[in-house]
Amino acid sequence: MRVLWWPDLGHGRDDVRPSPDAADGLVRGLLDVRLAEGRDVRVESAAVPGDRLVPDCVGDAAPCSAQCWYARARDRLAGTVEVDETYIGGEEPGLRGGRAKGKKSLVGVAVEVKEPRGYGRARMAILADGSAASLHRFVTEHVEPGSRVITDGWQGYRGIDKLGYLHEPRSQRAARARGQDPGELLPAVHRVASLAKRWLLGTHQGSVDEAHLQSYLDEFVFRFNRRRSRSRGMVFYRVLELAVFHAPVRYRDLVADPQPKRTPPSPPGRRGHPPTLDRPRAAQPWRAP
Repeated sequence: MRVLWWPDLGHGRDDVRPSPDAADGLVRGLLDVRLAEGRDVRVESAAVPGDRLVPDCVGDAAPCSAQCWYARARDRLAGTVEVDETYIGGEEPGLRGGRAKGKKSLVGVAVEVKEPRGYGRARMAILADGSAASLHRFVTEHVEPGSRVITDGWQGYRGIDKLGYLHEPRSQRAARARGQDPGELLPAVHRVASLAKRWLLGTHQGSVDEAHLQSYLDEFVFRFNRRRSRSRGMVFYRVLELAVFHAPVRYRDLVADPQPKRTPPSPPGRRGHPPTLDRPRAAQPWRAP
């Protein structure tokens, strides 16, 4: 597949030759639309030095960088939105529970709630902590002002109503006093968080480093938000479209720790034939002359 570059790397007047390849046809159609809008896009060979790897940084998955203007134009969550946090990571002894942070990663989850039933789009992002500064930033980056935001009674969510949201806190302590199940207060975020954890444990066997966790969450949200897509071709088209307009990402940006491992892997102690071929021939008296 060829690499698409921004106009500052070329004059934008290069011809895009047709190809029988389906992916090239989709890219060509996308370029025709963008060129008609007056945007210069150039096609370069994939063999040029400094090839870029384009990650799946989509507007429906995570907040975008300043250069990703196209994904920035995507809509934030709107309507009725549930917001909560969850920890992703293994069990750790000695933690008092709740929001006590150990080696786990605190992840913010926001999910649209449809009426009369059903869930819409979702957002997931790693949070620095459970403070009001981190939670307010997560809400403002992923939820449209004027939306109805449902949270639990955590004090970090206080003041959301002053940011232009209709805040509806639901206290777990009050739910217990009424004899209700506190886990049913925020069913949407709990469902999405459980699906994400199951996906990490199943597909990736739980082997996810914290430095790359956000990329895995972006992939999960991309899949979740398009779970009802009837056209798989349009999903692939969307990936190509976002890849065209995303800022370049190099190998060093993808590797969290570019330094070599402290303990190099040890080579096998014995080489040669496996033990099963070194055993003596079995006694077969019926073959004796």
